[in-house]
Amino acid sequence: MDHVDFITQQWEQERPDLDVTAMGIIGRVGRLYLAYQAEMQKTFQRFGLNAAKFDVLATLRRAGVPYELSPGDLLKATMVASGTMTNRIDRLEADGLVSRKVNPADSRSFLVGLTDQGLGLINDAVEAHVATQAGLLGEMAAEDVERFKALLSKALVAAGSR
Repeated sequence: MDHVDFITQQWEQERPDLDVTAMGIIGRVGRLYLAYQAEMQKTFQRFGLNAAKFDVLATLRRAGVPYELSPGDLLKATMVASGTMTNRIDRLEADGLVSRKVNPADSRSFLVGLTDQGLGLINDAVEAHVATQAGLLGEMAAEDVERFKALLSKALVAAGSR
């Protein structure tokens, strides 16, 4: 029995007319998100990063060689506001992890790319991040992980997210 069971049982006792099944599922997803985030933040901090910086660096890294994207492409990949992205890029540039250059396809715009330092850092950080995430699922059997992944995917689609 977890804490969400305690809450839903109280509701079931006080309001037996309500079906609190969804409340229990969503409550668990929320608590799980917070637990996962806390562990992942520890990993990011080991590399002098936070989730926002990691997100931009990882997005550039998974874009492939030459590890650069336009700010618009970064916005689409990370789903943050324009001003937020500009602030992230500014901080990463000040840290020497990314650089800006004029876009050869359109001189009115620029590209953001990983520096050598940024590439080395994200390569190390993403390895630790993947290990942290695997550890968070480590107590689950492989077939449970696959079933969990499939159910979460269905839940995202049902909620209108992809």
